[in-house]
Amino acid sequence: MHIPDGFLNGATMTATAAISVGGLGVAVKMAGRHLAERQVPMMGMMGAFIFVAQMLNFPVMGGTSGHLIGAALAAIVLGPWAAIIVMSLVIIAQCLIFQDGGLLALGANILNMGIIAPLAAYLVHRFFTKVVGDRGRLVAGFGAAWFSVVAASAVTALELAISGTVPLGAVLPAMVGVHSLIGIGEGLATVAVLGLVRVARKDLLQPERVLGGS
Repeated sequence: MHIPDGFLNGATMTATAAISVGGLGVAVKMAGRHLAERQVPMMGMMGAFIFVAQMLNFPVMGGTSGHLIGAALAAIVLGPWAAIIVMSLVIIAQCLIFQDGGLLALGANILNMGIIAPLAAYLVHRFFTKVVGDRGRLVAGFGAAWFSVVAASAVTALELAISGTVPLGAVLPAMVGVHSLIGIGEGLATVAVLGLVRVARKDLLQPERVLGGS
């Protein structure tokens, strides 16, 4: 899902960069207002875990592979604003150190995986937990993780289509189809980690965090 340089036109790169800078600014402001002190070290640990976990690929089909994004896990444990900060820093580090995604396309990659994915995950998780209650939190975690991957892939396809790289009718079903399968792996990995957190530090998952803070 990391977009390399040369796949987006100038207008799309500029627009996505502006949205990402604005979104990250809002996240920093909101996190500064509402971030609990105990979450600060958790942000560092979560960022390190996601950075390492994204290096582990799993096969999907036809020689393609996927890897954990981690946006849902960060949003569920840290809340949406802290998750945006963590994911953005991870994506920036990947771009600068491992050349995952182009430097000029960094704004689009942050928007897709660092902003849209955690916000989508948070909203889906919040909805599911209200419907199924506390006992269904792992199910909610799976649904949130799966949807975060699919939502980010759909927006990526839209950006590529707007840039004229490939027609929307071709890229959207291809991206969403493959990432629907990758989302299953994301969901299972997220549930596995949440299960461990639930046993070791259940307090990190309580109470349900809201968009305004914790």
